[in-house]
Amino acid sequence: MLTATIDTTDKYDFLSSRFRKAYAFLRDTDLKSLPLGVTPIDGEEVYAQVQEYNTLPAADAPFEGHRRYFDLHYMIEGEELFGYIPASECKTAMDYDPTRDLLFFREPEAPCSLILHPGELAAVSPDDAHAPRRISAGAPVHVRKLVIKVKV
Repeated sequence: MLTATIDTTDKYDFLSSRFRKAYAFLRDTDLKSLPLGVTPIDGEEVYAQVQEYNTLPAADAPFEGHRRYFDLHYMIEGEELFGYIPASECKTAMDYDPTRDLLFFREPEAPCSLILHPGELAAVSPDDAHAPRRISAGAPVHVRKLVIKVKV
């Protein structure tokens, strides 16, 4: 799963060597056996973060964004509602934190969303705001997910 505008397809190369390393890692690694936390793939250029959590109500899972990295959200177990919208359509709720490469947005008026199931991924660029960790079917679900960070 990849969402983009025609402008971002010209701006970013989603088949660059960094992305190919990320996709190869997804294909060739036993993802269920990875420990929680950070797993290096290619230094600070490409790395994985294994996460486990219970999904949350939308009010507790805000939209976020990054400037230095793409996020590839890959669902290993469970499912979640994954919101996304161009960051240009959002109002910031927190100043950008360069140490964490993170900023938060206020809830947008008309975001798009999809449900991520095991084996599916969503790729978001620094031009996107996204809201992971959301409850998809009315009750919290335990999730094991891999977020691969790909440097811009």
